Amino acid sequence: MSHPGVEIISGFLADSGLATGTISEQRDAMGRTLASSPAPEGFRVEGVSLGGRPAEWITSDGVDADAVVLYLHGGGYCTGSLDSHRMLGARIAVASGCTVAVLDYRLAPEHRFPDAVTDATSAYADLVALGVRADRIAIAGDSAGGGLAMAAVLALRDAGASLPGAVVCLSPWVDLTQSAPSYDTLADRDPMVTKDGLDLMAQAYLGDVDPRTELASPLFAADLIGLPPVMIEVGACEVLLDDATRLADRLQEAGGRVAFTVWPELIHVFQAFPGELIPEADQSIAAVGSFVGDRLGAPTVSDTRSH
Repeated sequence: MSHPGVEIISGFLADSGLATGTISEQRDAMGRTLASSPAPEGFRVEGVSLGGRPAEWITSDGVDADAVVLYLHGGGYCTGSLDSHRMLGARIAVASGCTVAVLDYRLAPEHRFPDAVTDATSAYADLVALGVRADRIAIAGDSAGGGLAMAAVLALRDAGASLPGAVVCLSPWVDLTQSAPSYDTLADRDPMVTKDGLDLMAQAYLGDVDPRTELASPLFAADLIGLPPVMIEVGACEVLLDDATRLADRLQEAGGRVAFTVWPELIHVFQAFPGELIPEADQSIAAVGSFVGDRLGAPTVSDTRSH
């Protein structure tokens, strides 16, 4: 029997236009769909600039954290915004006891590869320049943002920069060739992502660049040695399942530390739909909070309020 909450969300997504239409129409649909995600209790938001781009500091009430999660939103490198991912960032802030910095990186087709990578690494450099220790920073993201998180940490490693303390990838898109078997085997189970849709966005982002270029498709990086611990969360019913699985395999083969979870019956970035319909969304965010908080040494909200 399929997950009842996923069936309801799938019907909602089918009517939203999130996986169909032009890029402009999908931008509008994502804004409408994800901006309405339920808000957690107890957080504050402050507009800032990082790497020359708009961003938002999201901090849990009662926590004055010097650990930061640099969050890179999903949307196929073409959609997504501060508005669409504010509530997901807030839930991670509350769960982790860290400040979450959601970055409004440049989008395609107006800005092609590697502009998003440049924005992510520049934002990271700004955090370090502000006095945040590298080992007190995590880079996280969902979907394309998960792939961008991996691309950013690879670019930082290759540049000889101090690396973050952790990386988190939710349903990461790390292979822009769209050639994995799960695009066929799970096509009728995924209400949010399609091969045709990602082909469109990959072309808009890459232009004439080879999709196997490693900072565009980190799965094809020459090596994944020397990276921080990585957490990967993915649903069992999404076409990007093979991207996540192959990334976990490659990281493990390179001797990396990987926390990899496949959530039965769940769909692409299910963490965006918390509450009674998909309680696993809250469980996954709690796990992300623990992973990040443990590796960055961040206090939990309960720890801070108990003193």
